[in-house]
Amino acid sequence: MAQYIGYRCSLCNREFPPASILYTCPVCGGNLDVLLDIEHIRQKYQVEDISSRTDYSLWRYLPLLPVPDPGGEGTPLRSAGWTPLYTPPLLAKELGLEHLWVKDDGRNPTASFKDRASSVVVARAREIAAEIIVTASTGNAGAALAGMSAAVGQKSVIFAPKTAPQAKIAQLLVYGAEVILVDGNYDSAFDLTIEAANEFGWYCRNTGYNPFTAEGKKTAALEIWEQIILPNERMDQPLNIFVSVGDGNIISGIHKGFKDLLELGWLKQMPHLFGIQSEKSAAVANAFFAGSEEIIPIEATTIADSISVDLPRDGVRAVRAARETGGAYITVPDEEIITAIADLGKVGIFAEPAGSTAYAGLKKALKSGMIHADDPIVVINTGNGLKDVRAAMASVPPAPVIEPTMTALRKHLGK
Repeated sequence: MAQYIGYRCSLCNREFPPASILYTCPVCGGNLDVLLDIEHIRQKYQVEDISSRTDYSLWRYLPLLPVPDPGGEGTPLRSAGWTPLYTPPLLAKELGLEHLWVKDDGRNPTASFKDRASSVVVARAREIAAEIIVTASTGNAGAALAGMSAAVGQKSVIFAPKTAPQAKIAQLLVYGAEVILVDGNYDSAFDLTIEAANEFGWYCRNTGYNPFTAEGKKTAALEIWEQIILPNERMDQPLNIFVSVGDGNIISGIHKGFKDLLELGWLKQMPHLFGIQSEKSAAVANAFFAGSEEIIPIEATTIADSISVDLPRDGVRAVRAARETGGAYITVPDEEIITAIADLGKVGIFAEPAGSTAYAGLKKALKSGMIHADDPIVVINTGNGLKDVRAAMASVPPAPVIEPTMTALRKHLGK
């Protein structure tokens, strides 16, 4: 466990001492960054102390996480993170790229990137002896919390919009969470969750509200650092990382991870972070394009439910993640998001719409000249395609139906 020395508000920069439960800035309401004791970590650990670990999960980074070891050995809680990193030659050739990696977070225990945040929040809940953890979710964050909680017998309550995909609701129920469907969107579920947490004393996991969610999501940056940057130290150009954005917490968490590494002196240059949004859910991108940090709510209607957010709760830090790293925001139509599902599927990677959004953004960046053939690229798939079978079926032609005879087969094959 890394010692943490408190919190800093991302808006007013006020700092606050460690507290059992502190969500947003008590002064201005801004999102809080967890402040690690960087000097203590630097004195106690070297890069080799991390890279030599044999725990191939996000828990290999306990020296850089502000939570104690949560236990749960032999359970799914211990297998979140350290997701596969692919170098698909067919995709690289098709795109004309010399260096392409795809990090598949659909291979996490509950099949999404959100396991990272939920694992760390569960560890935090156990540290402060919270009886119940609650969250709002369109599906993935709730499934992650339900699954990670179930692994260690932690009680969880999930508020989800009634329109969430049935596969995701099924996950919540199967993991044994108390599931409450809200006749409204994600934002209304989010607000109700906070009210319930305040009323009943539950520990709130809400993304972009609980500062420990970003600490979990930063582990993807730590893995990219260890899986790509360290083995390729002679690589002259910085990485370009493409990731989908909804409420903004994933990209801000990844940014936090790289900032921690820079402060420790373990990272030579900051990667460029590219946030990709659907044109039908682009509140963060709109602020970036306007040169602003003002997040103006929109009415999100994208098919990519995991990134369909009217009012991103971590929008300011999400804008900064691209702006401060020399990255950018890119918006793509839902039609290209669906096409990208099939693109990734052809090389054996099954992505839900939110995951394929990042790949659709890379294709657009290449067409616009924003990215060049020799730029090293990482695309993060944030969720497995089985999360949304309807969208997956929309990305491919239907399978033919024939009579069970060779005559029918020859006719179908044109032989």
